[in-house]
Amino acid sequence: MRLTHSLLFLVAFGCSASQAAEVGSQAPGCEVPTLAGDARVDPAALTGKVVYLDFWASWCGPCAQSFPILDKLHLDLKDQGLEIVAINLDEEVEDAEGFLAKYPVHFTIGMDPDSTCARLYQVSGMPTSYLIDRKGDIHAIHEGFEPSDASTLRAQVTDLLSQPQ
Repeated sequence: MRLTHSLLFLVAFGCSASQAAEVGSQAPGCEVPTLAGDARVDPAALTGKVVYLDFWASWCGPCAQSFPILDKLHLDLKDQGLEIVAINLDEEVEDAEGFLAKYPVHFTIGMDPDSTCARLYQVSGMPTSYLIDRKGDIHAIHEGFEPSDASTLRAQVTDLLSQPQ
């Protein structure tokens, strides 16, 4: 079942080619509801903060590896201006909730079941993440996740946090 979701996702999103979110470009605005449904979040509207925007799904194995690492990064650096927003692409909210029961986090979870934001950012696989600087520009794009990526990610975030607003 996971393979089917992965293949469908890549077929649906891997071939589009209009306004790609690229390194150096302004992060596209895309407001989504939070998982709790009591608020909305637009990662591009968080200027003044360093934003790590992560697109994920419950069936994504690397996402399960990344969430504990991202949560530690969030807890360590949120007071310095880091904001992590993880946008879930599952069609069923219960799938996301089940994943989060196994891998709880303290950062913001947005929901994009129709993949509007994923299409806007032209996400081509899970997870895909965008590191956005304080001015709202995309600084780096990370496709996939390996635990060995953690030190590079922390260094990139720390570097952006040290830059003046």
